[in-house]
This record gives sequence, C-alpha cells and structure tokens, in this order.
Amino acid sequence: MTRAFPPMQTVSTGLVVAIVGFFSSFPIVLQGLNAMGASSQEAASGLMSAAIAMGLAAIVLSLFHKLPISVAWSTPGVALLAVSATPSEGFSGAIGAFLCAGALTVLAGLWKPLGRLAAAIPITLAQAMLAGVLLPLCLVPFKAAVEIPWQALPVILTWFIAGRFNRLIAVPAAVVAAAIIVSLNAGDAQLMPDRLIAAPVWTMPSFSVASAIGIGVPLFIVTMATQNIPGVAVMRSFGFDPVPGRLFSSVGGASMLSAPFGAPATCLAAITAAMCSNEDSHPDPAQRYWSAVMGGVFYCLFGVFAVAITSFAAHANPLLMGALAGVALIGVMANAMHAALDIPAEREAAILTLVITASGITVFGLGAAVWGLLAGGIAYVVTNRVR
Repeated sequence: MTRAFPPMQTVSTGLVVAIVGFFSSFPIVLQGLNAMGASSQEAASGLMSAAIAMGLAAIVLSLFHKLPISVAWSTPGVALLAVSATPSEGFSGAIGAFLCAGALTVLAGLWKPLGRLAAAIPITLAQAMLAGVLLPLCLVPFKAAVEIPWQALPVILTWFIAGRFNRLIAVPAAVVAAAIIVSLNAGDAQLMPDRLIAAPVWTMPSFSVASAIGIGVPLFIVTMATQNIPGVAVMRSFGFDPVPGRLFSSVGGASMLSAPFGAPATCLAAITAAMCSNEDSHPDPAQRYWSAVMGGVFYCLFGVFAVAITSFAAHANPLLMGALAGVALIGVMANAMHAALDIPAEREAAILTLVITASGITVFGLGAAVWGLLAGGIAYVVTNRVR
C-alpha cells in the first residue's frame, strides 16, 4: 500500500544521506569547476544546479519506480576535472564536454551495445584510472600540513579522529573544522554574500573534439564504471530489481539539462544507495524508497543555498580547500586502489593505467586519463592473448 506521507524514519535517513552526500564532496565539486575555468558565480551556479538536479532526479525516479534510487553528482568525475587541463575554450568548452558525457550516458541506457561496451571495460582498469586521478589530490593535505600547518592539521586530525567513531561523519566533521578555521582567519571580511539565494548562471556551451575526447569521454567512463553500474548493483544486493537502461538514460538526461548551468554529471549513487536500501532505512523494504525521496528533498534545499557555501569557501586559503578535498577522497582512493590491484594477472595493466593517469601528461590535447586507459587497455589485451 502506498503512503501519502513518508515515515519519519525515512525522513531522518534522507537527511543523513543528504548531509553525507553533499558535505562530504562539495569541496571537490568546487575544485573541479575551478579547474575548468569557472568564475565564482559560475562555480556557485554549478554547485547549485548539481545539487538540485540530483535531488529532483532522486525524487522523481524513486516515486515513479517505488525503489530507493539514490542519485548523486559524480565525485570521481569532478575529481577527474580537478586534475584536468582547462579547455582552450574556457568554461564553455567544459560545458560542452559535460553535455557530451550526459549524451553518452543517455545513449548507453537506450542503445544496449554502448551500455555493454561501457560495462565491458575491465573493472581493474577503470578503478586504476580513478586511483590515478585521485592520487595527486590525496597528496595535497600533507603538502598543506607543511605549508599551512595551523590550518591544515586541525582538519586532517578532525577527519582522522571522527573516522574512528563513524566513517560517514569523518568528512562532514572535517568540513566543520575547516569552517571554524576560515571564520577565525577571516578578520573583518564579510563571509556571507548580500544574497543567500542567487539565480543560476547559464553558460552557452562550445564544442571541440579535444574537449569531447579529453574530458567528456573520460567523465562518461569513470561515472559509468564507478557510480552508475555499482549503483544498480547495490540496489540489487538488497533485493531490489531496477531496470538499468531506464535509470542510466534518466540520470544522463538530468546531466544534460543541468550542464548549461555548470553541473558536471548526475549519476546513480553507490554509498548513499546502500544507506537508503538497507533495513536501517525502514524495516519494510516497500517503504525504503521514501529515504531516497527525502534525501532528494534535502539535496534541493542545500542546493538553493549553494551561493552562500561558495562565498564562504572563497575566503578559505586555496590550499586549505585542497586539503579538505583530499581527505574526502582518501577513502575513495583506497577502495579504487584495492579494486585495481585485486586480480594478480591484471596488475601490470592496472599499474600502467594508474601511473600514466597520475602523471598528468597531456599529448595531442588529450589528458592523462585517456592515455592511461588506452595504454592499460593495450597491455590488458596483449597480456591476455599471450596467456
């Protein structure tokens, strides 16, 4: 029987989901948008539209399918942006690449051969590419600990200590510590903008082959391999039966609609999907979709006030924000590294993918992630044929 109102247990679960999903990774979103050449207004718009897009997608998909479909922005995807070169066209070129990635996701849902091709990329290589993307970002906290110790060390220690009690609160606790540090160092500066709510900024996209291949395709691959496909697997592990193609096309469509406002990629969630799908969400599996719905509602609320968040973050030392983003990604990198090296026969190809991706090289306008996946793929094929 369908309820008209969500059970209170699912409301509290949804709030925790939104806090974990938003505050554990918004610094990385800002890092990625800034690396793509976004202005402060464009970055605020991107954060706002990304949060609202994933919130609305979660609400609509969960209510329609009556499944706990948790939606997120692509944390691995924005991490990829953070270590990629700014497109020659500037932020408009990045918007074009976001649209390409969204279109590929829609196509993967509608056209089974592309979906199978994306799923056929060896997990070890996809995770190695992700680990290579994350490695430079995860080094920043320790560089910051040397250069700005009185700001970075409290954030790192807060993250570490809070994580001993509950890993889910580690990064939000570090965000609180960083906010206190920024407030203490702000002096007489006005931390909050004149308006707490601002209109989204439309950026006209521009398209180029280099941006599409160098940013759009890797963004599509890393999002499919580390978010969309695992997101479906998580729901199935709790006894739910989503139709992958429909969900891929839906989140890809949400990505395309929100991209001109600066949102990089909307995708299925994996970690928060588990939070919505397990028995702690609600004893009755038929009611658990309400947790994803309420998570979407709170995502939208956080997104509305994104301009205040970005204005506050703008007063922080850039190295401090880098340190915050880095500690938020350490757990993700650890999981990616483990998955990349899990199969002994594929380790050489995975390591090759990882180190080339981490090198940050750009050749013929294509970034390190493309070359890392290409080199690792060749090594993977050759190794398997020789065996």
